[in-house]
Amino acid sequence: MFRNFLLVGAGGAAGSMARYGVGYVFSKLTTSSFPLATFTINVVGSLLIGILFGLSARNQWLQMGGMLLLASGFCGGFTTFSTFALENVSLMQKGQFLIPFIYMGLSLTLGLLLCRVGIWMTN
Repeated sequence: MFRNFLLVGAGGAAGSMARYGVGYVFSKLTTSSFPLATFTINVVGSLLIGILFGLSARNQWLQMGGMLLLASGFCGGFTTFSTFALENVSLMQKGQFLIPFIYMGLSLTLGLLLCRVGIWMTN
């Protein structure tokens, strides 16, 4: 049981650092009011967790702890739904109502689609 906590923690730390790194790079590359970094992180994370799920059916390492490390840990630390929620509320509080709805719609649609693509890629 303790091993499982360590796997999730290690993956979560790596995912959180990766999320910070991607956010940092995007902050240097764009000044758009659209939250492109979080959007990118969430859709890439959706693709990654789909790939992991698809591979787990035939990969013993993933079944034995890899999913804890990579899906629960890394993807959990990497994807940013709480930041996503806060960014949408902040945009609405600033009177920007179209951007949050575009952002929410694209995130949901592409997140679900790319998760499915990830599963399809592994079959």
